[in-house]
Formats: sequence, C-alpha cells, structure tokens
Amino acid sequence: MSAPHDQMMRFRLTDQYQQLKSALHRHLISLIEDRNLEIDLWEPLRVERFVSEQVKLYVMQQRLPVNQRETEALATDARDELMGYGPIQGLVDDDSVNDIVVNGPNKVFIERAGKLSVAPVRFVNDAHVLRVIQRILAPIGRRVDESTPMVDARLADGSRVNAIVPPIALDGPCLSIRKFRRQPLTGADLVKSDTLSQAELDYLHERVRKRANLIIVGGTGSGKTTFLNLLSRWIPVTERVITVEDAAELRLEHDHVVRLETRPPNLEGQRAVTARDLVRNALRMRPDRIIVGEVRGDEVMDMLQAMNTGHDGSMTTLHANAPKEAVHRLELLAGFAGYAGSEANFRAQVASAVNLFVHVSRLVTGARKVMSITEVYSDGTEALLLRDLFRYDIDTEQHLDLRAAT
Repeated sequence: MSAPHDQMMRFRLTDQYQQLKSALHRHLISLIEDRNLEIDLWEPLRVERFVSEQVKLYVMQQRLPVNQRETEALATDARDELMGYGPIQGLVDDDSVNDIVVNGPNKVFIERAGKLSVAPVRFVNDAHVLRVIQRILAPIGRRVDESTPMVDARLADGSRVNAIVPPIALDGPCLSIRKFRRQPLTGADLVKSDTLSQAELDYLHERVRKRANLIIVGGTGSGKTTFLNLLSRWIPVTERVITVEDAAELRLEHDHVVRLETRPPNLEGQRAVTARDLVRNALRMRPDRIIVGEVRGDEVMDMLQAMNTGHDGSMTTLHANAPKEAVHRLELLAGFAGYAGSEANFRAQVASAVNLFVHVSRLVTGARKVMSITEVYSDGTEALLLRDLFRYDIDTEQHLDLRAAT
C-alpha cells in the first residue's frame, strides 16, 4: 500500500476521526428528518451525491481542518452509516474477505485465504456496534436485545450472521459474518489451489454420480459446507433432491430441488422447527437424495435411516477431526437421540449406511486440504472398518492415491 493510503487508514482509526464521523452522522440524520427525506427509496447514486454534497458543506461551515482526501473518506463512511453496515461495509464489499469478526468496537478481524488478521476499521463504541447489528438483522425480521441476546441467521445474499450482546457477551456486543461467495468454487478451482488432486476430484465425481452416501468431516472453518456444495452440484438434474439446513448455503443447479430450513423458537420458546423435524418430513416427500447441511443432533438417526432405506447418494457434514473420530461422534449423537442398542449394532448400521468419509482440514498455513477419502465397509461381521483410498501427506505435501495398495 502507498504511504498516503496507510496514513489515511491510521487517521480513520483515531478518536478524533471517530468523533467527527459520529457528529457528521447525527447532522445528516437531523437534516434528513427535518426535510422529511425518504432516502431509503432513492437510487444508490442519488444517495451518494446527496451525502457527498452535504459532507462538503458541513466541512466548510464548521471550518474543519480536513483535506480533500479526508473529506472523501468522511463522505464514504457517512454513506455507509446511513445505508450500509457502517465501518464494515467495505469489508462486506471486498470479495477477498471470507469472514468478518467484530469483538467489540475496537477489535475487528477478517479472514482472507484461511488467515485471520486485524482489519483497519473500528466502531465508536458499543452502541455503534449494536446499531449496525440491528441494521443487519432488520431486513430479515430479527433483532437482539437483553431478552433475546443471541441470534443466528441467514442474510438475503446467503451470508451467515451470528450476533451476541450483553448480558451474555461480557465485553460488549459481538458480530460474526461468514460471507456467501458470489461465484461458488468449482472442482477446477480446488485442484488449482491444491485442495485436492485431479484423481481425487475424478473419483468423487464418479461416486456422487453412482449415488454413494458421503459424510464430509472436518473442524470449524475447514470448508465442509463449501465442499458439500461442490459435491452436490454433480447430482444429475433428473433426480429429486431435498436439502435440510440450519442456514441455507447450498446452491444446486437443478430444476428439482426443495430447500428446507430450520426455524428457531419464538419469544415464547415455541414453534421451533428442528433439523430432525425436517429430515423426517423429507422422507415423506419422495426424495431421491437427502442432503443435510450438518448433522449435529438427534437428526442423526433419521439421516442414517434415509441412507439405509433407498435414498442412496445422500450427503451431510459432521464436525470431527478424522474419520475414526467421526464414527465416535455419530455414536455420541445417536445416544443423544435416544438410541438404546449396542455399540456393535450401531456401527453395523453406520457401515451399511455410509460409503465414504471425506476429511477436510484447514492447515496452520491457512490452506484447506482434503486430508483423506476413506471407504467405510464391513467384513461380514458387525465390525465397521475404514480404509483410506486417498491421503494427503503433510511432510511431502502430496496427495497420495492408495487404491492400488488396498
């Protein structure tokens, strides 16, 4: 970055600039209310011209010691405060930013290419953060306050937002936005970035077409949903697909897709619609395949039942750090769902239902990799056996094809 740009960024982080921006925002709000202007109905270009003119006029009238570059920055920030998401609007507009995390007014972080860094923006105070959170949630009919201090929702563009405020958040309101990619990653993109090899891509493509049941496993931020989105795009368009998600993120290029989304309880704690409710209902909707965004609760038994009863080619994701751990995780969730059978019987059910575990991970470098593609099978007993078909070797940084050795 250039020296003037760096200097401008530092100036925008000062208390002096924040106070000036806050005073300007109040001035514009007062002006809009006095003139009864409905700028929410204006075209973006008209809003931009109006704000720019009023900011220049305000700077002149108040005889503020700011130059042209700083005046333009004030106009941009003022427009974002009026019509956008305030200090983080530029980060929302930046396609290279995947995640935005706000830990109070002075701690804003972004993730690019798998790495977290400090963002060169800040809020004035906690009230400013809360005002932006409410602006983000208002169009989708959600809000946070002391009585409802947590919210997890999907924005109109598909981005996921989570907000938590005092008294639950002890250090002030916090906001997390996982942005929705305008252009979904393709298989070629993932091969080019060395997320997986061409051989792995071809193998998974074939198995999806042949209706293998897959579970994608990985930790938080490893790319499970992104990978599920890729695999689901290979489903033939002639098949009827039902998707079940907490926050709808999958984009299937099919004519015959029914998307179902869970619903949180209302203020009285009633009328929630859970993933288990939706999976059970999906079984009655004549699906060829069922895709669950993530198995995390008692819907696990219904998902395994679907895979075992003629809905081949179904897929889901699971929070686990390895295929073996995924099996233990499934057992744990089954226990929560009320499963009372033996461990051996449950593992036999998993072996019958699941064909492949695909393990994805985010390395310390920030790179995301397919760590293994693991076959699930049984030797005719009640045992559940795992066999790696592909594995990523961290030491040699190579994707190994192990099929010849099996």
